[in-house]
Amino acid sequence: MNDHPSSSTPSPRGCSFLTESVGSEEIKTPEQFTEEQRMFAATVQDFMESEVFPAVEQLEEKDFDKMVELLDKAADLGILKVDIPEEYGGLQVDKTTSMIVSEIVSQYASFSVTYGAQTGIGMLPILYFGTPEQKEKWLPKIGNAELIAAYALTEPGSGSDALAAKTTAEPTDDGEHYVINGTKMWITNSGFADIFTVFCQVEGDKFTAVLVEADRDGVSTGAEEQKMGQHGSSTRQVTFDDVKVPADNIIGDIGKGHKIAFNILNIGRFKLGVGGLGSGKRNLGIAASYANEREQFDQPIGEFGAIRSKLADMATELYALESMCYRVGGYMDRSLDTIEGDASDRPDEVMETIEEFAIEDSIIKVYGSEVSEHVIDEAVQIHGGYGYSAEYEVERAYRDNRVSRIYEGTNEINRMLIPGMILKRTMKGDLQLFELIEDVEAALNEPERPAPPGREDDPELAFEVYMCDRAGKLVVYTMNQAIQKHMADLREQQEILLGLADMLISLYAMDSTVTRTLQNIRDFGFDETELQRAAARLQATRHFQQIREWAENLLSHLAADDREKLTSHFEVLDQLYFRPRVDQIGLQRTIADAVSAREEYPLVLSS
Repeated sequence: MNDHPSSSTPSPRGCSFLTESVGSEEIKTPEQFTEEQRMFAATVQDFMESEVFPAVEQLEEKDFDKMVELLDKAADLGILKVDIPEEYGGLQVDKTTSMIVSEIVSQYASFSVTYGAQTGIGMLPILYFGTPEQKEKWLPKIGNAELIAAYALTEPGSGSDALAAKTTAEPTDDGEHYVINGTKMWITNSGFADIFTVFCQVEGDKFTAVLVEADRDGVSTGAEEQKMGQHGSSTRQVTFDDVKVPADNIIGDIGKGHKIAFNILNIGRFKLGVGGLGSGKRNLGIAASYANEREQFDQPIGEFGAIRSKLADMATELYALESMCYRVGGYMDRSLDTIEGDASDRPDEVMETIEEFAIEDSIIKVYGSEVSEHVIDEAVQIHGGYGYSAEYEVERAYRDNRVSRIYEGTNEINRMLIPGMILKRTMKGDLQLFELIEDVEAALNEPERPAPPGREDDPELAFEVYMCDRAGKLVVYTMNQAIQKHMADLREQQEILLGLADMLISLYAMDSTVTRTLQNIRDFGFDETELQRAAARLQATRHFQQIREWAENLLSHLAADDREKLTSHFEVLDQLYFRPRVDQIGLQRTIADAVSAREEYPLVLSS
């Protein structure tokens, strides 16, 4: 199921949206899914429709026996085995196929987080960092749902500072065992888990991961957390009281647990963005169907412009998110394909590949969680008072979705990570940010600046390509001014980091959306891509306008004590920005027609 370029193809690099011209590279898109990937998607969708959705009421009442039964059935279909190598009884599919599964199961949040703990954060530390013996012992049982996995990182006092864990693991005198003491909280699957990946401090300060079986003496769980949403998933506090485990249960190197925790979090962020796509598509379909059925003033509310504009915006934001997610999935597949032999036996190379796209992972986590939040919020609004009623699915989905902006690192933490990681890579020489700055300065000093393309409705998206170029220069210019102003102190300027992150997120959304649409124009032609071109134009215009606004806000602060410099900054803004003159309402109407007619997300082309 590996549909990759040959190993001679250069591996993609993170942050290419900053360094490469929009449309200059081939990216993975849903239009390129293989027949096998489409068949796998159909299998998972059928499982959700025939098994999971009919059981939602039971699951919401915390019938965890039913949840375990569903995991067993998913295992029978191979759904729990997608990332496990064949030698351990798995399917070992590519990252794109794994993403497709994550997107589809995310249509119901409680099953999605249970599945994610089982196949993601609960299993991946063993897959990527475990010894051959650990893989042989645990992976087949996890893939078959014989064992249910969980991931125990967060503690009552640590919150976002994961490395501040106080749980200890002290070696016995003979060195054959470790004795674990401490408490973990917010542990998904804890009510029925058989094995935990627990992060501890060995000998006081060596942050380390260790496998702990749930049936060992001294392991106990608290009562179920009374959560706002995701009632069908189990979340409890887990306590370890003098729990004795074999030294063979240590995962990876002692003192190197941070590598496991951070890289698994990167994968989790990536999958969380994909999850926002799956839930968003379902809620868009529910909202569109309701809008067609619900009548007010003797006509369906879906015929009112106020409702139609909501449906259009929901769809276009999902189009951008979809483009961003599968772009990174394709990057990972191409990079992993260059690793000779079994990638799971080369954890350092795999982690380097994953870490290469850590910036994009954080971008996708933030954008995906906020797009899905916007989509469900608008779905509730479209339902009116009924959206507040538990009789309608959107009420539950609204509650289920809220936590996505909190876990896997809050969106505020991820926003601050994005520019921070860019600066760190620049200092290491892995990203040529200063060359980009020089290019922008040179462009600003040109005697004549290039004019925008003449037609805003150019079918080849020349106008949108131009907007992406201008937006990229605005981002780089603003980042440079922040660096010059604060230098090493920039990491303490959280408001500035947040603003820079929002600019970078918008730029990545623009770039991914336009690049995908350009590819599809080439592969499908103008007529087939009319709807995608409308979505790309609407997204590019709005993100361009947002980037200009954030740039003005940041530059106004950075030069607040220097009126002459502020005037200079505004002259640069005027030089790099132009008024797009795009008929956004007209574009919304075009997209709304398709959403209403199909009552589903309409922006994937079929070959």
